[in-house]
Amino acid sequence: MDKSTIVEILEKAKTEGRKILTEPEAKQVLQACEIPVNKTQLATNLDEAIRLAREINYPVVLKIVSPDITHKSDCGGVRVGIGSETELRRAYQEILDNIRAYNPKAQILGVAVQEHLSPAAEVIVGGLQDKSFGPTVMFGFGGIWVEVLKDISFRLAPLNSGEALEMIREIKGYPLLSGYRGRPQTDIEAIADTIVKVGNLVAEFPQIKELDINPLFVFEKGKGVKAVDARIGLGESNE
Repeated sequence: MDKSTIVEILEKAKTEGRKILTEPEAKQVLQACEIPVNKTQLATNLDEAIRLAREINYPVVLKIVSPDITHKSDCGGVRVGIGSETELRRAYQEILDNIRAYNPKAQILGVAVQEHLSPAAEVIVGGLQDKSFGPTVMFGFGGIWVEVLKDISFRLAPLNSGEALEMIREIKGYPLLSGYRGRPQTDIEAIADTIVKVGNLVAEFPQIKELDINPLFVFEKGKGVKAVDARIGLGESNE
């Protein structure tokens, strides 16, 4: 864990009076914990977005970056599968128009240009500072399924890999990860490793009040995971 990088990011947000990290900042925190993320760069104008898309390689994803916008998809702040500069120019403007219509007072820091990944199993890994139990981690199916299925497990943090594997195996949907009816087994060990690292993070930094990696894309066994979206909420360490 690169603690100095994490401290720098958290202190910057605190100095600016922000309670939520931007998605690029949240992914920088994850990278400092050696949790893989999809390539993500912040563009502050259209020309920069075009340059970054060329560097990342099409197709790409665009997402609004604003401390005032939490659920980016709900307000038209996300475009996926952008395959060309022409599509990017149109999508970039559409996102800005949608956000200005949704919340004219929203502070827009820019647009994140991200690597577009092939479909994979989606899970959620989260952490929080529970008022009764202290640092806690959670795991379950991600994307839209986390709210629909409510199939999640919890443990106190920090925890070891054995405890993380127990969390994974105790959810009802575990067979879908382990190779149900001939489906390829996913990289369960990589999920467990991510859970352990998230647990270490929230245990080490109590000012991180909540953390969600949703979705965490899980590939076939041996091919790892990647955090596609991440949210980190902050508070005072003595709250």
